[in-house]
Amino acid sequence: MLTTFVISGATRLEAAAADQLDELQAALVGQPSDRAGVRLRGIAQLAGLLTATGAIGARVAPFAGAQARPVRAILFDKSASTNWSLGWHQDRTICVHERREVAGFGPWTVKSGMLHVAPPFALLERMVTIRIHLDEVPEDNAPLLIAPGSHRLGLVREEAIDAAVAACGTHACLADAGDIWVYATPILHASATVATPRRRRVLQVDYAAFDLPGGLEWSGI
Repeated sequence: MLTTFVISGATRLEAAAADQLDELQAALVGQPSDRAGVRLRGIAQLAGLLTATGAIGARVAPFAGAQARPVRAILFDKSASTNWSLGWHQDRTICVHERREVAGFGPWTVKSGMLHVAPPFALLERMVTIRIHLDEVPEDNAPLLIAPGSHRLGLVREEAIDAAVAACGTHACLADAGDIWVYATPILHASATVATPRRRRVLQVDYAAFDLPGGLEWSGI
C-alpha cells in the first residue's frame, strides 16, 4: 500500500474505519446537511479518533509520519437535495489559528469563520489527506476522481490542469462504508454530482507531521 501511495499518490485502506463507523456518526450528529462542505472544529469525540494515538489517526502514520496530527477536518454530505460537482483542482490552502505575515504565505481568506491561507506549495507536498467514507461510494455515487501521479508535478497552473489530467489519466476512488482513502494533498482531483440520488457522506482530514514557520499555528480540529 505504501509503495502504491508513493507512486500514484493515493491508496485505499479497506474497512480501516469500519469498527469506528458508529462512533464517527455519533460524533457528527447535528452537523448541517445543506452545505457543500462543513468545516469541523472542537468535537472532542472526533478528535480522539483522529489524533496520532487514535484508532483512525494511527492508520495514517505510515503515510504522513509518526508525528502527524490532524490539522483540518471537513464533512462532505451529498444527497438528493444537496448535490454539487467540483472541477479538477489541487487543494492549496491550510487552516491556521491567527494571521501572521510570513514570507510565502498568502493570499488569506476566511471560510466558515476559520482563517485560511495559501502556503508555499512545498509545504503542501509534505501533507497527507484522508477521506473516511461513512456511506458506500459505487460508480454512480460521486466517487472522488484522481489523476494518479499528479502529486509529483508540483504546482499545476490552471491553464495546464487539463493537460496534466490527460497525461496522468484518471481513477475513480470507489469505496465501501468504513473504507479510508489516503492521498497526497497536492494530487489533482475532482468530483461529479451524485447520479443516483442518495446520501454520500465523507469526512476529509488533512494531516501534517511538522510545525508551521514564523509563529503560524495550525488551527487543528
